[in-house]
Amino acid sequence: GGRLRSCFDLKVFVDVEADTRLARRIRRDVEERGRDVKNVLQQYELTVKPSFDTFVSPTKKHADLIVPRGAENVAAIDMMVEHVKSRCKSSTTV
Repeated sequence: GGRLRSCFDLKVFVDVEADTRLARRIRRDVEERGRDVKNVLQQYELTVKPSFDTFVSPTKKHADLIVPRGAENVAAIDMMVEHVKSRCKSSTTV
């Protein structure tokens, strides 16, 4: 874990409310994959949520930047874009 993290200049955690994550998953699985809501909820409870809690959520403490509200957070996205642009510029001038 730590060895891989040390390879990154900026570590970002996109923090989206659990209700929003679940709603997006239900919408996607029902509309795009033809699944029924009962099966989506069962999979979420048995595998998705426990996996998130075990593997994804703990990485938040290592983030340099935590982006609340995901893609809705235009200010945070703009900050990340500017950071990447400045890093690209500085690496081409060296």
